[in-house]
Amino acid sequence: MEDDAPVIYGLEFQARALTAQTAETEAIRFLVGTQSLRYDNQIHVIDFDDENNIINKNVLLHHAGEIWQISANPTDKSVLATCYNKTLDSKVMTCAAVWRIPKELQAGSQESPDDSSSNAQSLELLCHLDNVTHGNMACVTWEPLGDGKKLLSLADNHLMIWDLQESSTKSVLSSSAALEGKGQLRFTCGRWSPHHNCTQVATANDTAIRGWDIRSMRQIYCIDNAHGQLVRDLDFNPNKQYYLASCGDDCKVKFWDTRNINEPVKTLEEHSHWVWSVRYNHSHDQLVLTGSSDSRVILSNMVSISSEPFGHLVDDEDLSDHEENQQEEKTKEPLQDSIIATYEEHEDSVYAVEWSSADPWLFASLSYDGRLVINRVPRALKYNILL
Repeated sequence: MEDDAPVIYGLEFQARALTAQTAETEAIRFLVGTQSLRYDNQIHVIDFDDENNIINKNVLLHHAGEIWQISANPTDKSVLATCYNKTLDSKVMTCAAVWRIPKELQAGSQESPDDSSSNAQSLELLCHLDNVTHGNMACVTWEPLGDGKKLLSLADNHLMIWDLQESSTKSVLSSSAALEGKGQLRFTCGRWSPHHNCTQVATANDTAIRGWDIRSMRQIYCIDNAHGQLVRDLDFNPNKQYYLASCGDDCKVKFWDTRNINEPVKTLEEHSHWVWSVRYNHSHDQLVLTGSSDSRVILSNMVSISSEPFGHLVDDEDLSDHEENQQEEKTKEPLQDSIIATYEEHEDSVYAVEWSSADPWLFASLSYDGRLVINRVPRALKYNILL
């Protein structure tokens, strides 16, 4: 069944952490982490059954604390990392750890009867990313094309690369760098570039975006006032090296070519409040998702700065004579950027948007009240891109 109607799932708790299960390319699966002060926090493993338009879920207990971020291992679908709060000597610390989903749940077979189910299983702790000396963890992200044994973490003003050893049960700090400068410098987010043999990462602190070469742990570019206010999120174009998207509290989404950082290539001003999340589609990078505190999710068609600015390149052999004539009539001019759709199924701040790793036309969004919405790219646009 292919229908453009959204599918909504409500968690019983507040939530802000969402990721697609990157290593899972067959099933449509998302992981959501809760933020509850009174109960054990949970990771909800959400399987979307595309044919029947229904959601199946499993609940795993995350005893460690409120979950601020989840990152899925790119090669092993049973492994994930979280950033979470824990109270230590009446001080709240944000820590990070690597976990394994118990074997019997990896297939996504059973379904928990409800969120508070007493028989819910717990995540298995593999190792902590020790940050006692480095301060509060802001984010953890895996090396995108690696073997699932390398992680980047940001804590206060420290950038750290970790190697996982002994079946991921031990983390070793392999290199680190610190932000130097006046005032209290603190990273807000970071992304690992899938280009340049995964040797570059981008980080945000306050209104600045910085690029780093992880071989030398040196800064390679700095966009000082990338946004008028705090930068909330970054994402690299998966198919076009040097291209980076950013969003922030100035309600803007900006697109950068990191070789020329004096000004953005493009700016979107469609949201009316802080923009928390920006994501490029993995296959069709003209499709860009954003989520904001204005409770809206916006799907944009940024085709002019995509890897296919003249539209989809169709193989002549795939076309009938009639279609071939039609193709020739289409003059080769760059296509126009546009807003494809604005989604208003949320009633609270949308903290995260993510594309499915199994279906390029499907995406999820999560708002703070625990509402997860699964949507599809409008069918008309899908065929427009494909044909």
